[in-house]
Amino acid sequence: FVLFLLRWLFFFSTRPAMPRVSTPSTAVARDYTINLHKRIHKTKSFKRRAPRAISAIRKFARKEMGTEDVRIDTTLNQFVWSKGVRNVPFRVRVRLTRQHNDDEDAKEEMYTLCTLVQVPTFKGLQNETVKSEE
Repeated sequence: FVLFLLRWLFFFSTRPAMPRVSTPSTAVARDYTINLHKRIHKTKSFKRRAPRAISAIRKFARKEMGTEDVRIDTTLNQFVWSKGVRNVPFRVRVRLTRQHNDDEDAKEEMYTLCTLVQVPTFKGLQNETVKSEE
């Protein structure tokens, strides 16, 4: 057991440090389909379903785009709340746009803007990188 412990300590002490994942500094826009149903189906209270869906969209955007500052567009918010607080739509198609922050005293240099993409059906959609207009 002592030999095993010494080998283990030697292995982990000589291993090179893992590179840290930094926030990407490029502006990019991607379309995603978010399944809200599986993210909020364990909510105990009906009155928390729409707010939980909004926070699930924020969490998804934070994970995919790597920014802590996530801003939800008003049309996306209205779509989530369109059927009331209890009956949230099962899926939503969003465009996540990572943009440079123009505010000088901001904590981060990038933020993510979440906007609604209207689609007739969710069948066969893939995650897509959108060509920027600039």
